Amino acid sequence: MAEEKINKREIPPEIIERVKKLREEIDYHNYRYYVLDSPVISDAEYDALMRELKELEEKYPELITPDSPTQRVGFKPAEGFKEVPHVEPMLSLDDAMNEEEVIEFDKRIKRFLGFPEDQPIEYTVEPKIDGLAVELVYENGVFVVGSTRGDGYVGEDVTNNLKTIKTIPLRLRKFTEDAPDIPPRVDIRGEVFMTKEEFQRLNEERVRKGELPFANPRNAAAGSLRQLDPSITAKRKLDIFCYGVGRVDGYKFKTQWEILQTLPKWGLKINPMVKLVKNIQEAIKYHHEIERIRETLPYEIDGIVIKVNDLSLWEKLGTKARSPRYALAYKFQPTQVTTQLIDVVFQVGRTGAITPVAILKPVQIGGVIVERATLHNEDFIKNLDVRIGDWVLVQRAGDVIPQIVMPIKDRRTGKEKEIVFPTHCPICRTKLVKKPGEAIWRCPNPNCYASLVRKILHFASRNAMNIEGLGEKVARDLVDKGFVQNIADLYYLKLEDFMKLPGFAYKKAKNLYEAIQKSKKTTLARFIYALGIRHVGEAMAYLLAEKFKTLDKLMNASVSDLLSIPGVGYEVAKSIVDFFKNEENRKMIQRMLDAGVTFIEEEKKEEEKPKILEGKTFVFTGALKSMTRDQAKRKVIELGGKVTDSVSRKVDYVVVGESPGSKYQRALQLGIKTINEEEFLKLIGKA
Repeated sequence: MAEEKINKREIPPEIIERVKKLREEIDYHNYRYYVLDSPVISDAEYDALMRELKELEEKYPELITPDSPTQRVGFKPAEGFKEVPHVEPMLSLDDAMNEEEVIEFDKRIKRFLGFPEDQPIEYTVEPKIDGLAVELVYENGVFVVGSTRGDGYVGEDVTNNLKTIKTIPLRLRKFTEDAPDIPPRVDIRGEVFMTKEEFQRLNEERVRKGELPFANPRNAAAGSLRQLDPSITAKRKLDIFCYGVGRVDGYKFKTQWEILQTLPKWGLKINPMVKLVKNIQEAIKYHHEIERIRETLPYEIDGIVIKVNDLSLWEKLGTKARSPRYALAYKFQPTQVTTQLIDVVFQVGRTGAITPVAILKPVQIGGVIVERATLHNEDFIKNLDVRIGDWVLVQRAGDVIPQIVMPIKDRRTGKEKEIVFPTHCPICRTKLVKKPGEAIWRCPNPNCYASLVRKILHFASRNAMNIEGLGEKVARDLVDKGFVQNIADLYYLKLEDFMKLPGFAYKKAKNLYEAIQKSKKTTLARFIYALGIRHVGEAMAYLLAEKFKTLDKLMNASVSDLLSIPGVGYEVAKSIVDFFKNEENRKMIQRMLDAGVTFIEEEKKEEEKPKILEGKTFVFTGALKSMTRDQAKRKVIELGGKVTDSVSRKVDYVVVGESPGSKYQRALQLGIKTINEEEFLKLIGKA
């Protein structure tokens, strides 16, 4: 009844007209300010228009519409993010790291299309923003759904958070006479990012509040966009550059350049540095120009994006497993800087492994302050001949992981100190051990504090027991309070125990308690992996579960039983037997079973995959893009193949990912067939 009265309330026509006029004016000034960067009124005049619109909407709330400029914030915090499928997949791009790879990309396209090698192809080029890819769905010009890229096929619904970004229009309009009509539906693709200035401001604010700073602007943008409370997102000045479209109803673009020229005419912001080039040589020249001015840009970039301009060629070229053939990310070379090695600390890992970490004089690399770098192990330090006090060349490998490339020995003064590896655990003081032939020193104490924290984190991780909400701080607090002395204790914690942890109220405690209870029902493979047995990754855990079917049979298996499994060598078999021989480990497992941990069947495939890799042995080296190495190993095993970690003449294929190690060189020396990730995907795709 109340709604009927509101609907029947007489609103003066001049008020309705004024509200409409105000919205159009504000949309126009937003377009001038955010898209053209050319405002025609002062901030005070703009504020007066917004104030008048707000007052009228407060007086006549029935006039409020979802696309009103006032509706940037004002949504209740969400309880979680819904899934949103992408009608057209948001595929990732293949990378190129040098000119040769870019030229080969151009040649490959021509070969695929049957073009002569000297026929030029037009490309669009633009800076590759280091942000978060999103999709904006507009129906009849109104912004209705916004989502993250997700896995490329399904993203997360972050509509209300995206509405807080002022450069995203809530309604598309024709701002120029030559603009095409707004389609009934159009899906806009863009990259949400945070400027370097806003990133610095946000991190300074977080440090003042005692919160951890974000690692880089991309993480800050992603974290801000995935807030359940849009009002938090609104306080962080996110921005967007739109770069393309997905589904479009009622209009067909002919070129990528037409898309880039049309989007601003509808009120959408594009990068002003986009360019149309006549051939691949001009694209390479553009890359060099952008790399030269990279540090002067107000936002982070890690390369350029090259796309075939003619959209009819996109349809002919098609896509590969997870990337289009018509586009390429031409990345910048890893940034290298010089800084000083101040100290070395030694961390204790989940399996007791001792890892030396270099403490560096803080230095900025690619927009990120780097203060630490891994030194891997004792042999690495000796081979590198690096010392405390050395000036060192540091880079972020793949623009992500800091590493020391080399010490600059010419700058030594004689005051540098050799790095002395500890003989005892830096946490529990237990004497360290190192097996013959291994490079890693380990703490043998199963109750070591640092080792226990990492065991808890591994046990709770997504691919193990998948206990949501059990992060590092919680794990440390559980150990500090004495609530958890081995991982089985997790299943004996009460709701009130979590209430005693710092920062825990009832709801948070209840969520974590229920997540632990939920994890009790799992698969045997996940449980085996969660135990953290040395040399047993996801793929090996799956193999063991397939072979033995029950935990009891696995726990009582002999070395010879395990060696009968293809892909299991003596070192792995011995490690598994030793783990289950340990009485403390057996008691821990029994306590978990007593607490109600049970195993469910792995989901059965609709039809058994053909064993097309039967009799073939694989080795993996380097990082894969489309899956983890453990996932790749599991696929090989599912298809009847074997996986080993060492390269010998018995190996049929060495799969080479990004930044391969010495296994790649060994394969070349022995003449073993090497294949890249794309070739591997084609091989397993035959199933």
